[in-house]
Amino acid sequence: MAGRTFAIGDIHGDLDALRIVIGKLPMIDAEDTVVFLGDYLDRGPHSMEVCRIVMALDRQVGCKVIALRGNHEDAWLRVRKRRWDEFVFPPQNGCFATYRSFVGGPMPKQGEMPKLEEIDAMFTGSFFPDDVATWMEELPLWYEDDHAIYVHAGLIEKDGRFQHPKDTTPAIALLWTRTDEFFRNYRGKTVVIGHTVTELLPQELSSYTPADPTDMWVGESIIAIDTGAGKEDGFLTAVELPSRTVYESR
Repeated sequence: MAGRTFAIGDIHGDLDALRIVIGKLPMIDAEDTVVFLGDYLDRGPHSMEVCRIVMALDRQVGCKVIALRGNHEDAWLRVRKRRWDEFVFPPQNGCFATYRSFVGGPMPKQGEMPKLEEIDAMFTGSFFPDDVATWMEELPLWYEDDHAIYVHAGLIEKDGRFQHPKDTTPAIALLWTRTDEFFRNYRGKTVVIGHTVTELLPQELSSYTPADPTDMWVGESIIAIDTGAGKEDGFLTAVELPSRTVYESR
């Protein structure tokens, strides 16, 4: 029988939330798996520390740890390869906070703009340590076990059906997709995702506290657990499978 799987949603630099959720998990053994759904970076004040914890967690918890790539890691990899100023500059993407975290600077104040030399480093992604950059490159795009399929953003529809991640081309689309059709119409093996903050999902289709749109979202075949960590009023959510026990940082 498969062990338990603990899926942890988008962290976005919220170190305190990550520590609270990890502290709430039950005792984990070698038969269990922890799956991170990506987006370790940006917005929150501690992107560097979050990356370091996730990178080392398998040695600390004694179980299998799968860290998936999110669209924010994917975006920074694009920045490093060929620049992507349109991703780096908008304040809502939280890239300035990531830069400051990695260079040891203070969390940007509201409305604060980076200095010219900071912009140059941000636009090239040159501030990432080599080991972190290599780790981001090697993050898998999806994972599957007996309980579910785990992917950052969702599945891609083609010719009237949703493709399994192994059949998706380009596979990178699994990190960026966001369609109403997926949440309303996908039927099949359970898919656990992050990426889209649950407040934006059709609440009438959620069987998990539909009166609270900020909570985890559970459709017929989809569990969505991006509950806005890294944002002012957001928090981090983890779900245990197959029991569907929920752990929150709030």
